[in-house]
Amino acid sequence: MASPMAEPTNKDLPFLVKQHLRKHSIAHEIDANEHKGIRAEVALLRDTFGLVQIFFCSDTLLDLEKVKRLTGRQLQPLALPEINKIKLKLSVSTLPAFDDLMEAETLIDERLYELDEVYVYSGSQHGLIRLANAQLLKHKATTRVADLCEPLPNISPANSIDLFEQDREDIHRSLNSFTALRIRQRIEETLEIPPLPATAQAIIKLRVDPDADISKLSRIVENDPSLAAQVVSWASSSYYAAPGSIKSVQDAIVRVLGYDLVMNLSLGLALGKTLAQPTDNAEGFAPFWTKAVYVAATSGALLSLIPREFRPGFGLIYLTGLLHNFGYLILSHAFRPHFSAVCRMREANRHLPHQFVEQHLLGISGDQIAAYLMKSWQMPAEVCLGIRYQAEPDYLGNGSDHAQMVYLANNLLQQYSLLPGESQHLDTSVYEHLHINPDEVEDIMDTLVASKDQIEGIIRGLES
Repeated sequence: MASPMAEPTNKDLPFLVKQHLRKHSIAHEIDANEHKGIRAEVALLRDTFGLVQIFFCSDTLLDLEKVKRLTGRQLQPLALPEINKIKLKLSVSTLPAFDDLMEAETLIDERLYELDEVYVYSGSQHGLIRLANAQLLKHKATTRVADLCEPLPNISPANSIDLFEQDREDIHRSLNSFTALRIRQRIEETLEIPPLPATAQAIIKLRVDPDADISKLSRIVENDPSLAAQVVSWASSSYYAAPGSIKSVQDAIVRVLGYDLVMNLSLGLALGKTLAQPTDNAEGFAPFWTKAVYVAATSGALLSLIPREFRPGFGLIYLTGLLHNFGYLILSHAFRPHFSAVCRMREANRHLPHQFVEQHLLGISGDQIAAYLMKSWQMPAEVCLGIRYQAEPDYLGNGSDHAQMVYLANNLLQQYSLLPGESQHLDTSVYEHLHINPDEVEDIMDTLVASKDQIEGIIRGLES
């Protein structure tokens, strides 16, 4: 990761931004804190009639249905390559929310326009421009101010004696909100708990078998030829740098991966194969297996920084990472008629974690459904709770180590550009809770960056 920069000044601003501030005599300050105050986000959308830019508050969710009702147009979010072309043309790396920087129709959400103070992206990677009021964003007579956004939905779990019973009620309430009977029936049918794959059932039983050993685990994995091939391929990858060739599952266990990793890896791979990969994806976000493997690898690597007396078990931390985005597969399968809308809303709200978009559109998050399903499959409680609370850095109950490790891994992977997407604000209290010294994280992440080609080789094997 890049070393800290000096405090930014006007000299660091791109020429176009400095020119704009001078032209309109805009009083401003440059602030190095990229997560301070409410920021003016910029969403770019297009249809056959041309480009539209929308400015809105960073603590709200842009509602594409409101945009459609206001404009009467079928606007779609721009793909990242198109956005990058516009940035290149303007010679900026971030998009400042000024309405006359580019040729585009501009809409401003009324919540943003009413702010007494707002932070605007400076056009460079570091620093924000602080303005006394948001009305300084508007300079064209054609720019419209309207109600375009919604407050962020509450994704914090309710205080309930039985969390998963509360999730069950939330799932059914979400289903009942769909008025089209045909769609509702399909979702209810799909959300019938699918049977746990035979391999996964056998591994879960093996976890509590007092006579469990390498031979028993090897036989279970080898009975599933596809899974056995994946485990051998994983162990043979240059990421693990095993001497000689790996010829069997038992070889993979004894010589490279170890019993605990193979057990949890096999369980995660078996569950990950139960549902098909979505045919529609949110553009600019990592596919299922890419995100799963990177978060699992990062979680496992960060574990070495935790003192032994506080360190949770490697196997379940790794398994939680591997299954943390299982809800994504469930949503694409169970909410198929609405999954495309989820993808488009994620593209329009890249500044937000996906849970907010899912709650807004569906009344439920994929994490809730995945955790409920995992509990029904009698998966370890730490994994269920780690998945359920992964977006809650202040959660300190059972399974919090697993949830916070997923949260931390996701944030670091975006900071180090190993996963696509905008880097989210990191609640640094997770370092203290996990007993990790943040000064030691850089070496771990640099090692993962250096291993990128090997990790992506593993991912390609899973996607083929």
